[in-house]
Amino acid sequence: MWMSSIEPRGGFLAGQLLIAMPQMNDPRFSRAVIYVCAHGPEGAMGLVVNRVLDSFNFGDLLEQLGIVAENGAQDLISVHFGGPVETGRGFVLHTADYRHESTLMVDDHVGLTATIDVLRDIVGGHGPKKNFLALGYAGWGAGQLEQEIAENVWLTAPASDDLLFGDETGSAWERAMKLIHTHVDPAWLAGEAGHA
Repeated sequence: MWMSSIEPRGGFLAGQLLIAMPQMNDPRFSRAVIYVCAHGPEGAMGLVVNRVLDSFNFGDLLEQLGIVAENGAQDLISVHFGGPVETGRGFVLHTADYRHESTLMVDDHVGLTATIDVLRDIVGGHGPKKNFLALGYAGWGAGQLEQEIAENVWLTAPASDDLLFGDETGSAWERAMKLIHTHVDPAWLAGEAGHA
């Protein structure tokens, strides 16, 4: 797993949210809220938290993997578009009450597990209390994310359980904006840095 080469803790943005600026040109990230799972000198990796897939559910995935589950398994965990990189690969973002030997602890509250074992544990009732499954991820090379932030592509904000694991993913972008300032109107945000 390439993430092992990226330092998950420290003075970087791991554990923070990236909020797409209103003028985001890339439709894959328009009004996206991304949780940064790993960030270090070699690059960054994150998961889009506010794009639930309607065309694919957890039951479909279990069937593809040959994991037997009772009826209703499709509702055990929501499946998100995690980002455009490696969309056939799954990642479970979850609360820290669950840990596996392969779990990357992003911070003291959130972990990321990308093995089939976490799916079996969820089906067996031994998984994390709060979680979601992301197919694919968003990735940046060395210095790329810092450059995009400097170019006003992303705003940053602290993460919250409600934004990561809440049911109201459709309003996550607006709620994330409110984390920055209670009176921010996205229409006020300029597309470019101002010049004096």
